[in-house]
Amino acid sequence: MFGGMGKILRVDLSSGKIAEEEVKEKEFRKFLGCRGLGARYLFEVKRGADPLGPENKLIFMTGLLTGTGFPTAGRYDTVAKSPQTGFYGHANSAGFWGVDFKRTGFDGIIFEGISPKPVYLLVEDGRAELRGAGHLWGKGVHETTRILKEELGEKFNVACIGPAGENLVRYASILNDLNRAAGRCGMGTVMGSKRLKAVAVRGTKKVEVADPDRLKELIRETVESVSQNMLKMSLENFGTESGFDMVNAQGGMPTRNWQEGVFPSGDKINGPALADRLLMGNKGCYACPIRCARLTEVKSGPYACRTEGPEYESVGALGSMCGVDDLEAITYAHHLCNDYGMDVISTGSTIAFAMECFERGILTREDTGGIELRFGNAEAMVQMVHGIARREGIGNLLAEGTKRMSERLGRGTERFAMHSKGLEFAAYDPRAAKIVGLSYATSNRGGCHIDAYVQLQAFIGAPHPILPEDIRDPFFDPRSEDPILGRVVKETQDAYAAVEGLGMCKFLGGWMMTADKVAEVVRAVTGWKDFDEREFRRCGERIYNLERMFGVREGMNRSHDTLPKRLLEEPHPSGPAAGEVVHLEPMLEAYYRYRGWDQNGIPTREKLAELDLLDLPMG
Repeated sequence: MFGGMGKILRVDLSSGKIAEEEVKEKEFRKFLGCRGLGARYLFEVKRGADPLGPENKLIFMTGLLTGTGFPTAGRYDTVAKSPQTGFYGHANSAGFWGVDFKRTGFDGIIFEGISPKPVYLLVEDGRAELRGAGHLWGKGVHETTRILKEELGEKFNVACIGPAGENLVRYASILNDLNRAAGRCGMGTVMGSKRLKAVAVRGTKKVEVADPDRLKELIRETVESVSQNMLKMSLENFGTESGFDMVNAQGGMPTRNWQEGVFPSGDKINGPALADRLLMGNKGCYACPIRCARLTEVKSGPYACRTEGPEYESVGALGSMCGVDDLEAITYAHHLCNDYGMDVISTGSTIAFAMECFERGILTREDTGGIELRFGNAEAMVQMVHGIARREGIGNLLAEGTKRMSERLGRGTERFAMHSKGLEFAAYDPRAAKIVGLSYATSNRGGCHIDAYVQLQAFIGAPHPILPEDIRDPFFDPRSEDPILGRVVKETQDAYAAVEGLGMCKFLGGWMMTADKVAEVVRAVTGWKDFDEREFRRCGERIYNLERMFGVREGMNRSHDTLPKRLLEEPHPSGPAAGEVVHLEPMLEAYYRYRGWDQNGIPTREKLAELDLLDLPMG
């Protein structure tokens, strides 16, 4: 077949057995790859399985466009039952690992069982073997990568976990290319539970495409188009931090655990501050003309480090949410999260929650080991990052995440435990842009900001070309709760499920291309002459409903599609969004109607039949 390699690896870690398995082209036609095909295989996991037990599977999957040379098409997904939510979990990453893995001759890997000892998987040009990783256990991401490259050769690319994954921090990540993270939903936690330290890959096989000449033309057209795109220019200059000032100016920057929406000293930690004080250069992932990654250095002092980032979400979670305006401390904490292998969003959000608990007297100095865990205390924030990753002191409680921490503390803390379904929110306050609240509440994986990437449309007023033409432009007031927002969220979720399923970056595939143009690229790669915009959207809708049905099988329903009381009942005290709360229910009703789900948030049999999903194993 064209686009895919047509086979995956199945690795039984309990026995050490490795087998190859064919993937038929019709499966790619239905699910595209990455999170879509990964979700299909996840239904092999038995209902009610412990996310950290041997019955859970950890799936690495590339997309149809991964490694074809098309701009930004270098991504892969990790999929498992999430130890944070108990529902469907996935995390997507870029860099070069996905391409290097696919060039070994496989589209994906399914890890099963639990290894009796630490191991890593080596995959090289069609062969795979498990090797002992005892000498790597306990080491950070950077040292693990260095050691494996010394042992295997510089051309090997490494995806691995750090101590946070080994210690089963609920929100541990998988890192590749040193600083590219499959960050959310605890995929690194699942990897740690299986005693799988790393996957080292090297491949020279070519990804065959149906029409290489047409693909070259499309690559040239896309690169030329992107070079004139204002979003590209902004990302190239300031990275994802480019949006900080606009979100902050509209009252959407979560501050002091979402008690406020404007961070007063934003000019100390925004994109220009980063560029002026820490920026060394920028870089791009595979075939990327955008180059949004930041190479930074804190040259001296207690926070000295060289790293990539921090990103917008790092500054939001470790900065404004924690009331910290020390950019060097934020950068260092971000660097630590990468080396420990920990999701920066959940890390910062959980620390911010703990800070509010401390200031309310729910946590005391006795609980924290004498640490003054107050908003604005940069040193305490950094100490918490260490404590969480090592599960030391109060860090052992924070390592469970905001939801479980709140359940253990009680005393009304659930009102300001900022998560949905157990996954902490990204740094966009929906009281300033109501559509963001609907996207958080209805994300299959929890408080996710990229399942429906509506923030640029809502906060910045950018057109959203991947959407249908009639809802592409930012036609709505960010404070609006118009039922049409249900359709905008639904269409965005579907489009991004398809973009991600193909292995593309959402900046390009969502914000710089139309769906008909993406479909044209798929035709050139696969030779599927009837794959058009309609089929692109249908694939995305199928993937999103597939993921939802995994959640439904595990008990998900309307009661989980909600937000904390802080967002529903506590108006912002000041700023541009003063007095605003989210009235979720009317938007949710409309969303379910547009989805074709019943009023309990469950896809109807008719919808599943329409999407060819009636064969799902629900037992």
